[in-house]
Amino acid sequence: MKNIVDFIKQTFNTKEFIPLHEPRFIGNEKKYLNDCIDSTFVSSVGKYVDTFEKEFAKTVGSKYAIATVNGTAALHISLLLSDVKRDDEVITQPLTFIATCNAISYIGAKPVFVDVDLDNMGLSLDSLKNFLENNCEIQDNKCINKTTGNIIKACVPMHTFGHPCKIDEIKEICDSWNIALVEDAAESLGSFYKDKHTGTFGKLGAFSFNGNKIITSGGGGVIVTDDEDLAKKAKHLTTTAKVPHPYEYVHDEIAYNYRLPNINAALLVAQLENLDKFLQSKRELANIYKEFFSSTNIEFIKEPNNSNSNYWLQAIKLSTKIKRDEFLEITNKNGVMTRPIWKLMNELEMFKDCQKTDLKNAKYLEERIVNIPSSVRL
Repeated sequence: MKNIVDFIKQTFNTKEFIPLHEPRFIGNEKKYLNDCIDSTFVSSVGKYVDTFEKEFAKTVGSKYAIATVNGTAALHISLLLSDVKRDDEVITQPLTFIATCNAISYIGAKPVFVDVDLDNMGLSLDSLKNFLENNCEIQDNKCINKTTGNIIKACVPMHTFGHPCKIDEIKEICDSWNIALVEDAAESLGSFYKDKHTGTFGKLGAFSFNGNKIITSGGGGVIVTDDEDLAKKAKHLTTTAKVPHPYEYVHDEIAYNYRLPNINAALLVAQLENLDKFLQSKRELANIYKEFFSSTNIEFIKEPNNSNSNYWLQAIKLSTKIKRDEFLEITNKNGVMTRPIWKLMNELEMFKDCQKTDLKNAKYLEERIVNIPSSVRL
């Protein structure tokens, strides 16, 4: 294990503590922040919000982008726009960050867990298909869960660590069962599946700009869509449903204060300008890790077939849970920050009673996957 610690420290050219993923501010961040402060438009109105939305839509190839205060808010609104209501059900994966399930729960809907694929760690097409064929039926153009009697309104696959799942085939299955596809693309800015950017396969996709993401404003999120009506509704719901008026406060429905502040958007505009540079650095780091781990008994997680991954968090797979825990203990004790993949959502107290399929792949990965230092090296 010491040789791995030494290699990582050599790769990052430091003997100091190495975090898992830290942001890089190498461009116009201070310039745009100062401009924003000087303008006094630091809250939810300002030119940087508009600029970021336009540039982000262009980056991922969507017609519209609606900035939000964080990725969870983006996912929450995307589910609401997909007509998910209280007591509906949403199919998702158990191997994900808790924000995925939190957003479902905010509505009063319930997650249903299907397994993941071993290669991409994202929602499994086969597990989804088997669950629907064995547990569901179409009634009045709605997908009904025969076990619970509830409507399955949406499916939320997540592109784990930026590695795309088989999202086009998942979309085909969802379409055939009248289930809305909402992509949790929080981790996958800069990732493509079959030359199409993640987050743009369904009607709605959600991204995150938390402090540990590829680009960041400390927080922040965005909804992407090609549907003009959905884009307008998203803007309306994220800005407290305020009806435009020269001076009066008129709100026409219960909504949310989810708008991204202009000062955060100023950071994101600057960060987005360097996205290509960040992606190139991450791919170079992935190749360095790939070569190093090829001569060990530890497997480096490579991008899946038909994919161009952003390699947001570099990941390795240990042979057993015991080996994983030993690796985590030694690296963290020696100043190299490493983290296990998330605990399965269905094992958390609040989701333990949710319906689930056989989750053998998810459990296998939970016991073996570790993230290693992944910061952009410049």
